[in-house]
Amino acid sequence: MVEVTLAAGIFFTPCIPPNLFRSISTAKSRYRTTEIVPPTTKSWKIKTFASSSSSSSGSFNQTVGGQVLPERELLEKYEKKSKGKKRVFFLDVNPLCYAGNKPSLQSFGHWVSLFFSQVCLTDPVIAVFDGENCNEQRRQLLPSYKAHRRKFFPRQTTSKRYVRSQVGRSQQLIMDVLRKCNVPVLKVEGNEADDVVATLVEQVLERGYRVVIASPDKDFKQLISENVQIVMPLVELDRWSFYTLKHYIAQYNCDPHSDLSLRCIMGDEVDGVPGIQHLVPGFGRRTALKLLKKHGSLENLLNAASVRTVGKQYAQEALTKYADYLRRNYEVLALRRDVDVHLQEEWLVERDTCNDANVLSNFFRLLEETDKPTHAIRSNFSNAFEGDKELKRCGLAQCGQFII
Repeated sequence: MVEVTLAAGIFFTPCIPPNLFRSISTAKSRYRTTEIVPPTTKSWKIKTFASSSSSSSGSFNQTVGGQVLPERELLEKYEKKSKGKKRVFFLDVNPLCYAGNKPSLQSFGHWVSLFFSQVCLTDPVIAVFDGENCNEQRRQLLPSYKAHRRKFFPRQTTSKRYVRSQVGRSQQLIMDVLRKCNVPVLKVEGNEADDVVATLVEQVLERGYRVVIASPDKDFKQLISENVQIVMPLVELDRWSFYTLKHYIAQYNCDPHSDLSLRCIMGDEVDGVPGIQHLVPGFGRRTALKLLKKHGSLENLLNAASVRTVGKQYAQEALTKYADYLRRNYEVLALRRDVDVHLQEEWLVERDTCNDANVLSNFFRLLEETDKPTHAIRSNFSNAFEGDKELKRCGLAQCGQFII
């Protein structure tokens, strides 16, 4: 089931400059919700996804990780070409609701205020949440997948029913803030936000836009191309920072698809995906890089190992004996592009920013009723505004008692 909530009234011309927050009367917005039943999931087969806009594999002069890297001139050409296209932002909401590993409504408010005033401005924004039971499909393949992730637990002894109630109130408040700022909100039952974004990115690119994904999640790096960028919140600098294909190549010296293959072999400790080292101690990063440089992708490597010798005996035995193990890792780590969600034209309309100042300032004022915000947060909204009393009926007082 996918829940899509939209602001019915969206205007093409902003009422105020996007980086100024002044007192403005808040117009009431209407919302509508649609529900879609997602399809079943296919497993255990590595799928190769190629964006229609990712044409950078055409002309190269250097081979790394099985793919050839573009020349500097080619990268500059792509950057110049993509700059002429309009941007569509995807906001990955869940990670912004944490300060470190601690749930925090203040963290959400701080980062979304900077995002609206300094990053997206009036460009279209689509906010995406994790759906209910979003990890079940991957956990059926790998029970350890994200098993350590904390949710909005107020205390260890609290009943599950109370926890669900508080989580619901917190999420509802966050959704209301986004809706009132004219941001459509998507939440697809049984699907992670990453997969919803990956599916919609393909649809946005087909319409000739370029995409910016706002998230600290490294999994989105596998989507990077000349028309897909990431903007990350940098806590140490207290700002958002753009991350492009040029940055990716400079950091990893390989293309995004090859890096995904490397993660499947080496594992991902953060997501609870074990690598092959504990099964074959001699199979380390150097061996994996050497083999991927020659064969290009995990699937190509496994196919080659099934019919001929591709490396030293320990590597050959590992690739043939644990082929299903590695394919399972790929199935878990690769983002899906087949979520049953469809891009709506109204999501691509320029965002009206008239309500931003009023909604966000009242959000911070209500947080102050339960916990005093940090100086960094208060500095963004030094003036208090009246209005938008509906937020007070969202149960913030109960939420704020444990999410601080």
